[in-house]
Amino acid sequence: MFSRDLIKKLRAYAKFPVVALLGPRQSGKTTLIQKAFPKHKFLSLDREVTRAFAVDDPEGFLHTHENEHGLILDEFQYAPKLTTYLKLESDKKKRPGYFILTGSQNFLVNKAIHESLAGRVGILTLLPLSLNELKENKLLMEPLSRLIFTGGYPRVYAENFLPEEFYPSYILSCIQRDIGGYINPNNLSSFRRFIQLCAGRIGQLCNVNALASETGVSAPTAKEWLSLLEASYIIFFLEPHFQNFNKRLVKSPKLYFFDTGLACSLLRIDTVEALHSSHFYGHLFECWLLSDFYKQFCNLGLQPSMYFWRDAGGAHEVDCIIDYATKLYPIEIKAGTSVASDSFKGLEYWKELAQADAKNSFLIYGNEEKQIRKQGNVLGWKDSNKLISTLCGR
Repeated sequence: MFSRDLIKKLRAYAKFPVVALLGPRQSGKTTLIQKAFPKHKFLSLDREVTRAFAVDDPEGFLHTHENEHGLILDEFQYAPKLTTYLKLESDKKKRPGYFILTGSQNFLVNKAIHESLAGRVGILTLLPLSLNELKENKLLMEPLSRLIFTGGYPRVYAENFLPEEFYPSYILSCIQRDIGGYINPNNLSSFRRFIQLCAGRIGQLCNVNALASETGVSAPTAKEWLSLLEASYIIFFLEPHFQNFNKRLVKSPKLYFFDTGLACSLLRIDTVEALHSSHFYGHLFECWLLSDFYKQFCNLGLQPSMYFWRDAGGAHEVDCIIDYATKLYPIEIKAGTSVASDSFKGLEYWKELAQADAKNSFLIYGNEEKQIRKQGNVLGWKDSNKLISTLCGR
């Protein structure tokens, strides 16, 4: 059982009548919930008998499993109508932290929660292992390319799975169990190709029309599929930052994957050596760091506040802008093991426009040495594990 950074915030959220822990399949939600609330009664709605009872007679289901400590309702998306009864029970009996929910389908769980449990539920997100969690659990791998190739799903580490064994099965089960019910069966093969095309666009502006054309589906269908992948915690988008510097800016978001091991599998990169020599390496390194920043926000119980900046011509760009409170922190990401003088080109241009202080600028690269330069702070990739908590004062 691995230690997880979210456990402290998860226990603190037990002041709410209902706590919902969301995240992708096999990110460790069930293990973490049972560790955080060991006295709660555990019920998995993934089990057909349990699910049938909850769906057919929600009130009887809750009364049958009544106990003094509380209930964990695992894979809650299979019985979303229970939220109406959770609301009634919570309002009637006023027991903080009594109901603990987990869910791996954002589109089902969020709809049910926001319609019935507004003001009564604390929502947190658990993603695969972060860099800090890998460090704390002594799972950090060398070289960096092996870490990117392996990804962060706990089961890969706990059960010594080879990435080339784990991820193809994960992709198949995700399509069949979580997403397949929302897609026309005749389109499943096209959808698999669509996911692979998304992987090939990591770190690039998301062009829905191009994805649709290459997959052979309509633009509305491609847009719907992107939403399904996002809701299933497979991909996320980095939106452009729009602070007005009297410049025309790009308007499309960039596409990233939450897990680089999964992305490598989709790209048919089957060895660490193949990754290191791949033209995707720089994009995957960037994806790995940005997804880790996203995890750091979630593990602090914060909504990720991450953007990128690029002018309309594409000549000037900053990989990430952290926009927190009243401050902006530009971050440049370089996969190389040395820092060239032109590595600061985007940061320098942005700082001049924003009239920003160099001490709030960062460049993270594929080596370990920290450097303090006039253009900003240089961090090795290992030292980025607590950057978000530092910037947010948490």
